[in-house]
Amino acid sequence: MDASSREALAEVRVRLTELTRPAEGLVEKTRERLTGQPRAVSSEELLGLADELFAVARLLDGQTTLRRALTDPSGSPADRVGLARRVLEGRVSAATLDLVGTAARQRWSRPLDLVDAMESLATDAALDAADARGELDGVEDELFRFGRIVAGDAELSRILSDRTAPAAGKAELLDRLLAGRVSPVTAMLLRNHLASRGIGNAENVVERLSELASRRRGRSVAHVITAVALTPAQERRLTDVLSRLYGRSIGVQVTVDPGVLGGLVVRVGDEVIDGSIAHRLEDAGRRLVG
Repeated sequence: MDASSREALAEVRVRLTELTRPAEGLVEKTRERLTGQPRAVSSEELLGLADELFAVARLLDGQTTLRRALTDPSGSPADRVGLARRVLEGRVSAATLDLVGTAARQRWSRPLDLVDAMESLATDAALDAADARGELDGVEDELFRFGRIVAGDAELSRILSDRTAPAAGKAELLDRLLAGRVSPVTAMLLRNHLASRGIGNAENVVERLSELASRRRGRSVAHVITAVALTPAQERRLTDVLSRLYGRSIGVQVTVDPGVLGGLVVRVGDEVIDGSIAHRLEDAGRRLVG
């Protein structure tokens, strides 16, 4: 996103925060009763809000004329909000309508940024729901494990990464894979992101979702590749070492790959620490050739 769209998304995120926290204090509670301020604060309401925002994103993705009209800088903010109300009123909750109206008031760099913004807000609301349900740890773990499944199955990765594959077919496949095996929040996130327009690499999409869940818990994620599985004690020691090294809480996600031969490959964000035997052998080979 360009600067104006990033600023617009930040404004709508502020509104999302206002709508998803309980009213505090006598003044705020009185104002809420007088104005009919919509809120979505329970886990069920948050999950419903996320579902509706994902649906709005799909609607805007499929309706080029509508998203252009809602982001048209030549129209007044009031006209854009009025259009959003005419299209959505009676079809979504008051909180969702409020958020879409807030988005329509903003200035967006390009119409498709509004689609991405709705998906981003929906993801935030879904993670809020997981937090309210006490399932944030589990959602992060389920996303990581599903990412490993995708990474280990070339055919599944190909299907889910295919931009030309029908979204409905992907959603049906994901429903079969996930039904009864993951939480409702995890299923919602995977179904909506992996069946969306701008899917890209499916493994990367799932990894980003897992990292978002981890950051919601106040942690960064270290992706660790090792030749053999680490014991719980080894994972704890590695977590402690990395947390001290980076000066912040680090969560460790471990993938076993015999190809590294020994040692560890650790990636935190864009930084890679490659202490594997395979890397050292490769480096020694380059020196010999040199």
